[in-house]
Amino acid sequence: MTYNEWKELSNKMHYGLALAEQRMLEQKAQRNEKMVLSTPDGKIKIVSARTLLRKAKERKQEK
Repeated sequence: MTYNEWKELSNKMHYGLALAEQRMLEQKAQRNEKMVLSTPDGKIKIVSARTLLRKAKERKQEK
């Protein structure tokens, strides 16, 4: 594979993973479930999926 082909494949994979994560978050929010996250310093946090979804939409609107 050429560099451009690798780059295109990488972009497609990143897009697919982001889409899957978004869909999972939306489904968990509908079921009023929580998400388990880790912070950069390694701490574990449990957060409402609805809260995360709301914050993600706010960030999207800022861009």
